Amino acid sequence: MSMVLNERESLKEVRKIIENFPSLNSERFFEKTSNSITETNSEEEIRHVLVLNALERITAEEPNWTYVAASVHLQTLYKESLRNRGDSYVYGEGNFYRLLQQLTKEGIYHQNLLTSYTEEEITTAAQLIVPERDNLFTYIGLRTLADRYLATDHEKNVYELPQERFLVIAMTLMMNEPKEKRTDLIVEAYWALSHLYMTVATPTLSNAGKSYGQLSSCFIDTVDDSLRGIYDSNTDVATVSKNGGGIGAYLGKIRSRGSDIKGFKGNSSGVLPWMKQLNNTAVSVDQLGQRQGAIAVYLDVWHSDIFEFLDAKLNNGDERMRTHDLFTGLCIPDLFMEAVEERAEWHLFDPHEVRKVMGFSLEDSYDKEKGKGEFRIKYAQCVNHPELSRKTVPAIDIMKRIMKSQLETGTPYMFYRDTVNRANPNKHAGMIYGSNLCTEIMQNMSATTVEEEVTKDGKIIITKAPGDYVVCNLSSINLGRAVTADVLERLIPIQVRMLDNVIDINTIDVPQAQLTNEKYRSIGLGTFGWHHLLAKKGIVWESDEAAYYADELYETINYLTIKATEELAEEKGPYSLFKGSDWENGNYFASRGYYDEKWQKLQARVQKNGVRNAYLLAVAPNSSTSLIAGSTASIDPIFQKEYSEEKKNYKIPVTAPDLSKATTWYYKSAYHIDQLWSIEQNAARQRHIDQSISFNIYVQSTIKAKDLLHIHMTAWRKGLKTTYYTRSTSVEIEDCDSCAS
Repeated sequence: MSMVLNERESLKEVRKIIENFPSLNSERFFEKTSNSITETNSEEEIRHVLVLNALERITAEEPNWTYVAASVHLQTLYKESLRNRGDSYVYGEGNFYRLLQQLTKEGIYHQNLLTSYTEEEITTAAQLIVPERDNLFTYIGLRTLADRYLATDHEKNVYELPQERFLVIAMTLMMNEPKEKRTDLIVEAYWALSHLYMTVATPTLSNAGKSYGQLSSCFIDTVDDSLRGIYDSNTDVATVSKNGGGIGAYLGKIRSRGSDIKGFKGNSSGVLPWMKQLNNTAVSVDQLGQRQGAIAVYLDVWHSDIFEFLDAKLNNGDERMRTHDLFTGLCIPDLFMEAVEERAEWHLFDPHEVRKVMGFSLEDSYDKEKGKGEFRIKYAQCVNHPELSRKTVPAIDIMKRIMKSQLETGTPYMFYRDTVNRANPNKHAGMIYGSNLCTEIMQNMSATTVEEEVTKDGKIIITKAPGDYVVCNLSSINLGRAVTADVLERLIPIQVRMLDNVIDINTIDVPQAQLTNEKYRSIGLGTFGWHHLLAKKGIVWESDEAAYYADELYETINYLTIKATEELAEEKGPYSLFKGSDWENGNYFASRGYYDEKWQKLQARVQKNGVRNAYLLAVAPNSSTSLIAGSTASIDPIFQKEYSEEKKNYKIPVTAPDLSKATTWYYKSAYHIDQLWSIEQNAARQRHIDQSISFNIYVQSTIKAKDLLHIHMTAWRKGLKTTYYTRSTSVEIEDCDSCAS
């Protein structure tokens, strides 16, 4: 396992590497390198020249120069790590244990690694490391991993190496497993991570084993309609953001502009001032010093403040009414989409007045069946009540404002609340009002409320009734690698266990989030590399074959995930709210048409043993982690076959993965793909995903309003739960890293 790094070996190493890629034209590369270096150049300077020369040769015709650049950068990482650690061998005997000691002493690693495992166990674990798996990285993948995720000391000096990061994650997530089996589980987890068959979420990738940060990706809060509730929520948002989490906040319970406060009419300023507060929090409380906070806010399309909400991110108008650093999402009932379709009127209400006059909260209901249900009944009661004030506008006017904002800013996201709640497997225990930062998480939500009481002896007792503060625990299958290697049956059980263990290991500084996490034990197993997989299999994106394959593959993934969580439930017990759920009564299986013998047997086991996790599947955007794994993001098509990845301090040429004469025809750009085919695929996979999918819509900036409207109407009719960004060619959007998995 040990690897010795000799001085002035860079050129020899590169020659060996290039031998693995006979198609590369290396003559000019070595000629230019020889002309660029002298005998006085240091080894470090030579490596720098080699990297630059390899990078400039990365093209669609010769994409494998990325592996040459990566291998040279690996030498640099190895040299820096050895120098900082005072070691002579990369991944050598005893290195890993000394690394744990060093970085624990420095306060970088948590002491749990050394207290939970004996030196003998750590030494045994270190023998799992396969150095050659470092060669799986592309240059952009290695740079992303090294620059952002590998453990350094407080001066940012490199200590940890890629395979050590994977091993630390495996050991951290298996720390609380029984001693007699955890070594075998570490073997499986390391196998899955080091082969790049899967990635863990950004917070887990970055923080596992460390003394700071937490492991969960995103959080969703429901903001109560009270001054205390709003300010407490803002504090909780700041706390989550500080520790690296992204936040979704549902604002639909907050009274609208002009509503009464304690009976005094016209006093409320509506949701915009509170959005401004959240906007300030996003900017001022950054995520572990790496980037500013990321917050999405959701509002119902019948809320009286909807027009101000839709304008909040626009680049013109009154800046006092703008929140440029927030992301917006709309909660849309079927009834609104029907009104748009029929060019009918739409009525806007103040949720506070509805509660006061009608005695119910309109946002607390949804249509349990298509075309009929509680929401449309209560909405009609509000429309017909003579004492309830409202604003009435054509529904299509709201839709026009939605699309205008989307083409200018990329948002609002679309959240189809009836579709979401009908498919909720835990509707017996609550309701889903909105989503998270990236629209893939759908879990029960409720507001936290606070009461204060002054006792006779002059003490103040604060009683907090915790709501369901949603926590997302994410990881993703690398479809381009795992499916073609035929490892899903081995991969998914260890992946589900890793996600489940995050829940027990993680400590969240917002107590109600910690409680919700433990109550539901929700996970979000997702995927990336869909376009990569289609290209490798020779399947055209715009085809029935792609939609059929999405249906088939995601049914398999769902089956294996449910099987894994059922087996965990048999071993460790089901989540606390299993009784009464659609998992227990069988509705989950019936509503998705799972009737064949294989599914019936699994359903019987689930009804007997339960499932360990209340929610299971969610497909996140995962742009950064898919780069690390050398594949394509999420279920998205690629932007271009050849482009430059621009980071804060460097620009790197990148090509589509496994680009060759055979695959190039299957890599069509997102902006040239008919979006109706993408919706067709997504509808097929959505049936098998109990939560949702970060589904981007790609359009040209010149798109006509009627065509964008048709895309939205089709997405809704086909049963999509959400759509994420509307990415037009004129809008630059920075991808969400908080949910990257």
